[in-house]
Amino acid sequence: MNCTKWRFRRPAPETVISKDELAFRRPRVNGWSCPPGASQLVGWLVYGFLATISFGIHIPLLPRPWYHVAYATLGTVFIVHFFTHVAAVTVDPADASVRAKVNYSSPLPLFDRSKQPHVIKDQHCFLCDVQVSGPRVKHCSSCNKCVEDFDHHCKWLNTCVGGRNYWLFFSALVSALVGVLLLFTLILFVFVQHIRDPHILRTAPQLGALPGNSTWLLFLPLAPIETSSAGLLTITFIALMLSTICLMLLCHLLCFHLFLFYKGISTFEYVKLKKQEKSRKQELECRNSKRPSKTPQNQENSIDCEPTKYPSSSNLVSKNPLTFRLSETLCSEMESFKKSVDNDKFRYGTENKTRGISMSVIQNWKASNEEDYPSGSGNSLPETQDPLGSSIMSPNRSSQ
Repeated sequence: MNCTKWRFRRPAPETVISKDELAFRRPRVNGWSCPPGASQLVGWLVYGFLATISFGIHIPLLPRPWYHVAYATLGTVFIVHFFTHVAAVTVDPADASVRAKVNYSSPLPLFDRSKQPHVIKDQHCFLCDVQVSGPRVKHCSSCNKCVEDFDHHCKWLNTCVGGRNYWLFFSALVSALVGVLLLFTLILFVFVQHIRDPHILRTAPQLGALPGNSTWLLFLPLAPIETSSAGLLTITFIALMLSTICLMLLCHLLCFHLFLFYKGISTFEYVKLKKQEKSRKQELECRNSKRPSKTPQNQENSIDCEPTKYPSSSNLVSKNPLTFRLSETLCSEMESFKKSVDNDKFRYGTENKTRGISMSVIQNWKASNEEDYPSGSGNSLPETQDPLGSSIMSPNRSSQ
């Protein structure tokens, strides 16, 4: 990972860029403003296709008791979705100060993220040149205007979703989900019954006059068109797959907005929190990668007083008991020194103070020397380096 990226951590510049350095474009008033979006066109084509095959092909094939129920239920849901969808696209979600401008439709500077990190400072947008109404107003780069209570820019509506049209958007989402769910049930019923018992679907008077089950009529009763059984199954299967995809997407979108309701945040705030969390993880990884590790020299210079460092301690005691006692005394003295350093918050190497070994320890060395090595024996102990480097001591010199 490249730890030198400052895309999420760089501070915002204090100065803003002049309007002469930016490109200009007319703001989008609503979702009907040109040019239309590709997702918007796809959404309307899917809506028209599902409405056509449901009301023109599959509902007329239902048995008579369910014929009028399906028309009434699906017709109501499709009409509600149509009007809420159109209203959500038509309503202008711009901030009140933007809509109050006389030259609202005139070209405005285009928001370029590569040139400025933000365009609203102290609740003033220097692109729209207005004082916005609240802290949740955001300047949309796609619509090129400040949106009140900005949630997200919807590509299916080809407009922003804000405080003025959010509930219209949510109603269109719920009605679309209910309509697709009913349509999926209807198409699945027709598909299964056509395979199991096609006579249940041939209750229309026009179909009763046709011989056999290989010929079917579409768009009953206004404009009947003959087709084969394979053609009907192909259209039904395509509609079933398309409704399944729409059902999955709408369910995911509805669950996501219910989650936002539960958290009390908008879509833009959710995305912003995710970016901040990702930035914190990157900074933490960079700090961990730059943390210095302990070098082998430091490990060699350190004194380890654990018993594992002395595997042949029994041999050492048998050969030279005084040396073994001296090593143990040094280790215990080092441990007590470390504890005192931690308690006194003393930093080693910052002051010119030496810590000598206590006289009781030296006397113990002298006594043990006299017991193990009587005078005149000619045995002398090697000089021992003080672990703090303050002096060089030996039991013979201490006795003098």
